[in-house]
Amino acid sequence: MWKKAIEDTLRITKANIERVGEQFPHVSRGDRKYQLMNNTDWTEGFWSGILWLSYEYSGEAVFREAANRTVESFRQRLAENINLDHHDIGFLYTPSAMAQWILEKDSLAKTTALEAADVLMLRWREKSQILQAWGAKDDLENGGRIIIDCLMNLPLLHWACQQTGDDFYAEVAAIHTEQSRRFLVRGDDSSYHTFYFNQETGDALRGGTAQGYQDGSTWTRGQAWGIYGFALAYRYLKKPELLETSKRLARYFIEHFPSDDVVFWDFSAPQTAETKRDSSASAIAAAGILELIGFLDEQDPERAYFLDAVTRSMVSLSHNYSTAAEEDAEGFLNRGSYSVRGNFSPDDYMIWGDYFYLEALMRLEKNIPGYWYER
Repeated sequence: MWKKAIEDTLRITKANIERVGEQFPHVSRGDRKYQLMNNTDWTEGFWSGILWLSYEYSGEAVFREAANRTVESFRQRLAENINLDHHDIGFLYTPSAMAQWILEKDSLAKTTALEAADVLMLRWREKSQILQAWGAKDDLENGGRIIIDCLMNLPLLHWACQQTGDDFYAEVAAIHTEQSRRFLVRGDDSSYHTFYFNQETGDALRGGTAQGYQDGSTWTRGQAWGIYGFALAYRYLKKPELLETSKRLARYFIEHFPSDDVVFWDFSAPQTAETKRDSSASAIAAAGILELIGFLDEQDPERAYFLDAVTRSMVSLSHNYSTAAEEDAEGFLNRGSYSVRGNFSPDDYMIWGDYFYLEALMRLEKNIPGYWYER
């Protein structure tokens, strides 16, 4: 089943290579057509990652050539400093330049990824002990703000530490991870999307959201980022509390599965016939839980629990949400949501959903992870 699903994604990706040219698929806007972007947003790395995964699985030159072109685009983006003043540098450069280094040991790709890590380090705020998510330094609204998504950007810093021997990369990543664990994860194992700190004193202020149902709700994609992000943090830092945090978030996610095992956009949103799903959140969570499972002993009873949940969710994604049977589909998964709250692509293709769906399939079929760490 997983092999067939992967082959469907390869077929769609080949067609997309012809469609997108030098641009990058982003999201659809109600028309089941990927909106194409220049390399200027936060999502372009996922297209590059899909190409590298497709090449790694198939060995076909068409995927490698397209992936190489994307890395060159990312190199140019760094040189021209195009929209890099935010925390999503890891989302951009980990599945692209770092992926090329992992697969091909390309020295120029390594240099590009290390330069990107230095750009991410510019977000470090000593007073509040965080990597600031959005906005300029001292910004009144965003100056002391973190968001849970950032956990997935931190592997770039850990990798940079390994490559250079400069411990400060990892120290910053570790401090930000601990701040995230303490203030984004709530006592009932749910999570805030975002949290604010006083920029001068570092005092904790309040939790909130940008894309969830309301400030105290649990945005499902944020919960999924947390599952995967804390599992990756454990891989690098080997602190037991990080693995336990990933497990806590995963249990909550699974316990709140709807009947078809693919989540709604926010766990706290009223569930009606019109409530939007987020297939991308389920895909991210599946990949993250598979990372988590890799740290559990074969005899650990939770291993079977987590694997059963991932299998159920991935079966539902491939049977009920996949576009495989649709003619000329451009995305892998239907019913992803970018921002239901903002009515921006609330029921559409999401390039990150496609990436993590393929990554989860690759883990299940070939035990091949993504590009978040050296192998």
